[in-house]
Amino acid sequence: MAISYDEVEAGTELPAQSFPVTRDALVRYAGASGDFNPIHWNEKFALEVGLPDVIAHGMFTMAEAIRVVTDWVGDPAAVVEYGVRFTRPVPVPNDGVGAVVEVTAKVAKKLDGGRVQVDLLATTGGLKVLGMARAVVRLG
Repeated sequence: MAISYDEVEAGTELPAQSFPVTRDALVRYAGASGDFNPIHWNEKFALEVGLPDVIAHGMFTMAEAIRVVTDWVGDPAAVVEYGVRFTRPVPVPNDGVGAVVEVTAKVAKKLDGGRVQVDLLATTGGLKVLGMARAVVRLG
């Protein structure tokens, strides 16, 4: 079901989602992206360089967050702009559980041409991990 531009107002909240992040997901992402930086899979190395643990790839976190928008609008191609600032890493402990990225989003404003700006908030452990996370979405 397509979201109509006329049905949406500034302040409309999108359904929140939680995304688990496990070590095996990071290994799979590394294989798909080609980013084999050891901070994403080698705990000893991550600790040696001052990180709290292995951390999720920033682009992995960014991709998980936009799923709130693409699930809401029903068409990934409707996202015409998307950007974030990486404000804090997502540590992923090797405990069989990993981490969870919580994402909320709301329509910040309506734009011309049937587009809306959606602001996202992504956190893990109650701490914000993406700053200035914004998407522009073309609605039907």
